[in-house]
Amino acid sequence: MTDTTTRPPSQTPPAGMPHVDPSGPGVADAPLNVHELRAAALRRMREGAFGQEMWDYLEGGSGDERSLRWNEEAWGEIRLAPRCLVGVDAIDTSVELFGSRVASPIGLSPAASHRIWHDDGELGVVDAANEAGMVYCQSTLGTASMEDVAARATGPLWFQLYVRRDRDLTASLALRAAAAGYQALVVTVDTPVLGARDTDRRRSVRLPAGLSFANLPAQTARVEDPLPAHRRVYVERLDPTLTWKDITWLAELTDLPVVVKGVLRADDASRALDHGARGVWVSNHGARNLDTVVPTAQALPAVAAEVAGRVPVVVDSGVRRGTDVLKALCLGADAVFVGRPYLYGLAAAGREGVLAALHMLDTELRMAMGLCGAPRLADLGPDLLWH
Repeated sequence: MTDTTTRPPSQTPPAGMPHVDPSGPGVADAPLNVHELRAAALRRMREGAFGQEMWDYLEGGSGDERSLRWNEEAWGEIRLAPRCLVGVDAIDTSVELFGSRVASPIGLSPAASHRIWHDDGELGVVDAANEAGMVYCQSTLGTASMEDVAARATGPLWFQLYVRRDRDLTASLALRAAAAGYQALVVTVDTPVLGARDTDRRRSVRLPAGLSFANLPAQTARVEDPLPAHRRVYVERLDPTLTWKDITWLAELTDLPVVVKGVLRADDASRALDHGARGVWVSNHGARNLDTVVPTAQALPAVAAEVAGRVPVVVDSGVRRGTDVLKALCLGADAVFVGRPYLYGLAAAGREGVLAALHMLDTELRMAMGLCGAPRLADLGPDLLWH
């Protein structure tokens, strides 16, 4: 894996996207935004072997899914106050993250099991991230190994880590990521136990036959509640004993900067830095764990204020438009990661669909920056938000 250099993402529409809907006439009906891409993904998923079950897994939230709705609504409710008569003929979206300059502040959040959605899987996703000039964060629960993903990368990669009950296995994953050339270790801290994902619990959703978690041993010890699947709180892959001391341990284990993912409170952001974290990721896990949790658009300002530029602040959850990205940057984020949007693209058309999703958001961000009179990311601040 090599460092990326600043370059604008390709503006050529991905070749596969005009044919997402085989019955359509072509380019004129190609999806233009994430919402249209979602519809294309749903059509394709319903034609597949796993159909509605896997679509519900992708779309589902926790409990009554209030936070799932709030995540999107909260970004939309923020109003913009654009500047006029500012030269915007040279819009620059590049940003430096952990020593690498990337073309865009938009990144790809970790998500499990990409081959559920398309055979291109993680390798197709990292190919798309390469071309778009964006950071890709590989999941512990990927269906391609971290080494295979790294071998395809031409830009920065981050590795998302679930801390396991088996600390030796946890350590081996972190050390493998460092050896493979990943540039950050993203530790998910918002999932010590299972959330009330009712659809998943009803169906006991598992990987389809023929797929496996490529980063994990074929046989791992299973420590679960002796209860039916729909009543389980504890599972082997999640460690309920996780505490701040484990962040210090991981920060000292390798030279990789540790990013704590799942922070929603300013005091937790401060604790993360005190325990060796070099990045803070504001996230509510796409509203998949705890329902009625605060949307990230509302949690971000206090966290960013507490961090005060000492380390990068990342945010995700509910981002569907380039204007959402711009608002997050105005509120203090250094980078904005998306999950479902690129998975819609993957489900719709594989690698080409992922690239289409990234182009959609990048184009909308550039448009929003130009219309707000903010040609550089440094020009984005709270004064562009209507109070």
